[in-house]
Amino acid sequence: MTAILETGGKQYRVSEGDIIYVEKLPAEEGAALAFDTVLAVYDGEKVKTGAPYVEGVIVKASVVKNGKEKKIVVYKMKPKKGYRRKQGHRQPYTKLQIEAIALPKKAN
Repeated sequence: MTAILETGGKQYRVSEGDIIYVEKLPAEEGAALAFDTVLAVYDGEKVKTGAPYVEGVIVKASVVKNGKEKKIVVYKMKPKKGYRRKQGHRQPYTKLQIEAIALPKKAN
């Protein structure tokens, strides 16, 4: 089963057991998270899309780690003016492991 999940202004295609890196979330390591912002679900035979989200579908994940990515260097320069600026940036992230994709129970 595959789902398209939205978090941090980005979309991620996930399956059970996947490990993804998302924008930093306010959660400690080992915490369990549930995402209800699921845009689409594919269960092998049917595709279910939402408008904008699929109702009742929840993606359960656990936080593996919070950290920072490798440093990138931002360098600005204006030639012949003596203007030079060098700045570094490390983007914070949250590493998640997808535990389950829960579909809504069918009413009989």
